[in-house]
Amino acid sequence: MGATDAVSTRGAYDLEGFRAAYDKVMAKWPAEREAVRVPTPFGTTYVTMCGPPDAPPLLLLPGGGGATSASWYAQAADLAQQHRVYAVDLLGAPGLSVPAADRHPRTVADLAAWLNALLDGLGVEATDLGGHSYGAWIALHHALRDPTRVRRLFLLDPTQCFAGYKATYLLHALPMLLRPAPRRVRAFLEWETGRRDLDADWLRLQEAAAGFPSPKPVTGPRPAPDALRRLDMPVLLLLAGSSRTHDTYEVATRAADLLPCAEVDVLPDVSHHALPQAAPPELGRRLSEFLAG
Repeated sequence: MGATDAVSTRGAYDLEGFRAAYDKVMAKWPAEREAVRVPTPFGTTYVTMCGPPDAPPLLLLPGGGGATSASWYAQAADLAQQHRVYAVDLLGAPGLSVPAADRHPRTVADLAAWLNALLDGLGVEATDLGGHSYGAWIALHHALRDPTRVRRLFLLDPTQCFAGYKATYLLHALPMLLRPAPRRVRAFLEWETGRRDLDADWLRLQEAAAGFPSPKPVTGPRPAPDALRRLDMPVLLLLAGSSRTHDTYEVATRAADLLPCAEVDVLPDVSHHALPQAAPPELGRRLSEFLAG
């Protein structure tokens, strides 16, 4: 059974519209991209790849909601100059990954086991790892649990890692979460981003993801401070200066206090949901410099 066949069995949903929007954003990736479906105990993971096959690996995790591997299109070409890029559609989230019918990740330990199985399937022993928002939360937990498989870690405006959500953010998100609809997704994203720098194709993909038949995502507590203090790999934490998701400077202060090998900085004039697709030009440079070591 193919990925699209499996998704179509999950309920009444405009899969054609979603796939058309997905493909339109994915067309912004480098032309030489490839895709592979990797079986894991938790389902089949869809991975978009580009860059030299023998280059150091870099695994990218998108945010939650309507984010997919397509969201990395603005950074993919730069990152693929020196890395073999593997961008993942999260299991159970909008995208082309297909969770197993009888088993999907339910805990942080399950997410770590899924990522380890994914790396095994890709033939990758250890990788550079990066994530945005919820994907950064997953990436950080994985680095804490399995540090031998992560060489360098970058986090783009991570949520629930160093501070909680702002109450105003949750209140604005609530209508979209309770009754997902394209117009509610658009209204929420326009509020959080101030209507700035949103790619029309990317925004259409977020709208098309509304109501995607997904299991409840894995959530959990923030990483323990003692565990963060023991994380001795290089970490780059880049925060959105205009984020309405959390207090950017509270996150920066706590992360700098807890992470022993971290470079922490704030990207001015960019919001949480504008990352990584509408990020300022220096984002690509900062990521490339950090990953070059």
